[in-house]
Amino acid sequence: MQAWYKGAVWLWLLAPFSALFSLISKGRRVLFSVGLKAQHKTPVPVIVVGNLSVGGNGKTPVVVWLVEWLREQGYHPGVISRGYGGQSEHYPLLLTSETQADQAGDEPVLIYRRTGCPVVVGPKRAEAAALLASVGADIIVSDDGLQHYALARDIELVVVDGKRRFGNGHLLPMGPLREGLWRLKTVDAVINNGGPAQAGEFLMTLMPGALQSIDDNPTEPAPCAAHTVHALAGIGHPPRFFATLEQLGFVLDQQVALADHKAVASEQLDHLQSRPLLITEKDAVKWPGGHTNTWYLPVDAQLPSAFETMLLTRLKELENGD
Repeated sequence: MQAWYKGAVWLWLLAPFSALFSLISKGRRVLFSVGLKAQHKTPVPVIVVGNLSVGGNGKTPVVVWLVEWLREQGYHPGVISRGYGGQSEHYPLLLTSETQADQAGDEPVLIYRRTGCPVVVGPKRAEAAALLASVGADIIVSDDGLQHYALARDIELVVVDGKRRFGNGHLLPMGPLREGLWRLKTVDAVINNGGPAQAGEFLMTLMPGALQSIDDNPTEPAPCAAHTVHALAGIGHPPRFFATLEQLGFVLDQQVALADHKAVASEQLDHLQSRPLLITEKDAVKWPGGHTNTWYLPVDAQLPSAFETMLLTRLKELENGD
C-alpha cells in the first residue's frame, strides 16, 4: 500500500483499528510469555528470518544464503514456510522435485530448487518443523514467522528494506508494521537490504547472476545490456527489480507489476510478445508459458564477515547450552 510510504493524511482515520491491532498483538505475546499459550520447542535449533513490515523485504535471498552457509559449517539445514499462494491437499507438505508453486507457494519452491535442501510448508509451523527434524535436518530455517510465537526460536533475524524502511512507522492497517519498532531491540540481527544501513545493521547486497531462460532449449540468445526489453515482476516491491535491470544497462519498454505471490495469467503476456521479457526468479517458478523469449534474473545475497562471525558465536552458544 503506497500510502504508507507517502505520508497520506487520511490514514489517521484508521488509527482506532491500529490501536485494536496493537492490543490483540500484545495480548498474544503476553499469553505465550506467561505460558497460557504453549510454544513448541523443536529438538534442533531454529533460525527465524522475518520482518516487521508487510510486503517483500528480501527474506528469500537471506534464507538461500543461510542454507548454503550453514552447509559450509557442517550442518544439514532444512526450511519451513507458511507457503503463501499455495494450496495443498494436506499439511505439512514435504516438497519434492514434482511440487508446483500452486501447491506449496512460489518462495518455498524457489528455495527448494535453488538449494535442494528439505523444505516443508504448512500453516502450523510447529508441525512443519517436527516433520523437517524427522527427515534429518539438524537446524531449521523459518522463512518468515517472526510473529508466529507458537514456534520457539533460538535466533531471530529481521530483514529491512533499506529504501522504504518502515513507511510511516504505524501498525496495520494505518501503517505497514506487524509489530512496533521496539521489536528490533529484541532480535539477534537486523539485515538491511540495499542500504543505506543504520547503526547496528548488517548491510546486504543482492548480486545479479546471468540471465536464465524459461525454456530448456531457448531459440533466442539472451538479451544483453543496452537491449530494449519488457519487464515483469510479481514480488513485494516490483520497482526494485525494474531498477536493478536498468542498473544492468537494459532499456525497459513496458514494466508490468503484479501483486506479490500472484500467478501470471497467459493472457497477460499477449501484449509483451514484441521484445524479450525479463522476470524475477520467483515468477519463473510459477510461469504459465506463452512467451517463448522469457528470461529470469537470479540474485544472490552477499553479507559481511561480521554477520558470519555473529552467527557463528550464537551457534556456539547454543551448542554450549547458553
